[in-house]
Amino acid sequence: MSRGIDHLVLCVRDLERARAFYGRLGFTLTPPARHPFGTGNSLVQLGDRSFLELLTVMEPDAIPPMRPGQFSFGAYNRDFLARQEGCSMLVLDTQDAGADARAFRAAGLGDVEPFHFQRAARLPDGTLAKVAFSLAFALAPGLPEAVFFTCRQHAPELFWKPEYQRHENGAAGIEEVALAAPDPLALAGTLEAVTEIPPEAVGEAIVARTARGSVRALTPAAFARRYAGAEAPPLTHGPRFAGCRIVVEDLSGLRARLKAGDVGFAQAQGCVVVPPAEAFGLALGFVQRSKD
Repeated sequence: MSRGIDHLVLCVRDLERARAFYGRLGFTLTPPARHPFGTGNSLVQLGDRSFLELLTVMEPDAIPPMRPGQFSFGAYNRDFLARQEGCSMLVLDTQDAGADARAFRAAGLGDVEPFHFQRAARLPDGTLAKVAFSLAFALAPGLPEAVFFTCRQHAPELFWKPEYQRHENGAAGIEEVALAAPDPLALAGTLEAVTEIPPEAVGEAIVARTARGSVRALTPAAFARRYAGAEAPPLTHGPRFAGCRIVVEDLSGLRARLKAGDVGFAQAQGCVVVPPAEAFGLALGFVQRSKD
């Protein structure tokens, strides 16, 4: 079985401002948390066991440098934020980060050791618990601003909470993550290595249909058509994660919420899109849950 989408890392400079904006969209967010390596986050947990991670730098002096054989999550996202906000990383789920690191090395996707850490998480009742993770990074040549990694959660019963997965906008899961690229076909090998499934050609795009959501690589022009005219981020340093589509229970209700909250949006191909200029560098799309 292929790996499924676990979460997106969404870099923001002002975490509280981003939290307030996502609250206006009708999302429930977890309380802010701190990593032991200088960054901090707040999450949008979704019912399909995927999530959006709003991430910022909290303690610059605590960020470890990049070293041979080691990838510094904090340094990478600090440097990404120095250039722009937006989606810096796409994360797939796993049960064995060590095996993934070896597979990525064999596929030519870098040579770094798995990274293990834990942090405090505030539960819905206000108590604190320790959650722990193991990460394996896939560092693809030509993708310096679009990093993939896999993540194993060691205490999922402490991480996933129904109270955090109920959203007023009816958000239920991630349908798609879009990767804008000058030559999408050139990414086929990388997508297969990170998702464990061969991508298929769909028009001007290639699509890897994972166990949880799809990863779609497409040209900037095709991205704009699919995401209601949204402009892809600059590809000066290579392909970039440009947008995602969230499944909601009631798309008409979502539109009404956006209007009431004075949130700008556009529509195309059955998708309501909040543009990157409003959504901190990411085209945030919403689609109707299938009635099947």
